Amino acid sequence: MRPLVALVAVVLLVVTGAGAEDRVIVALGDSLTAGLGVAADETYPALLQARLRREGFAYRVVNAGVSGDTTAGGRRRVDWVLRAHPVAAMRDNLVAIVTGLRTGGARVLLVGMRMPPNYGDAYTRQFADAFPHVARQTSVAFVPFLLEGVAGDPALNQPDGIHPNAAGQRVVADTVWHALRPLLQQ
Repeated sequence: MRPLVALVAVVLLVVTGAGAEDRVIVALGDSLTAGLGVAADETYPALLQARLRREGFAYRVVNAGVSGDTTAGGRRRVDWVLRAHPVAAMRDNLVAIVTGLRTGGARVLLVGMRMPPNYGDAYTRQFADAFPHVARQTSVAFVPFLLEGVAGDPALNQPDGIHPNAAGQRVVADTVWHALRPLLQQ
């Protein structure tokens, strides 16, 4: 199924998925969409999610708003928006990746990630829980969060607040190293 796209001012809503569990509406925009100055549950995407539930529609709304974004930034994120997957599919993909790597004889270190709170409590919790679930299911070494000690620290991130700067990359490398070292052969 091709996504349904509706462009409203600086907001792009993308509806994807054919099955009920795959139906996603992505609100792509700037600070108006991100909800600058209001709680995550007070943003219009969160309010749309609540209304969809009340009205019986099985969609998940993803707030992909970024404060200060421009149409150029939105354009760069289109590929990401079109790849929005349900957590179950991500989890299955991770299991398949780990299984394939192990079948090929590789040792695997699974490193978890977290989503920003603008994706909603349920989705961010499911996303974060997917990684330890896969680690348990496949019995691989595991780091719960790649950006531990970095996320949310302006001194360790680039101005976008998402990507670690050089100092942040050093913290990430240390985090991974502690779990990677025991897997290495001398």
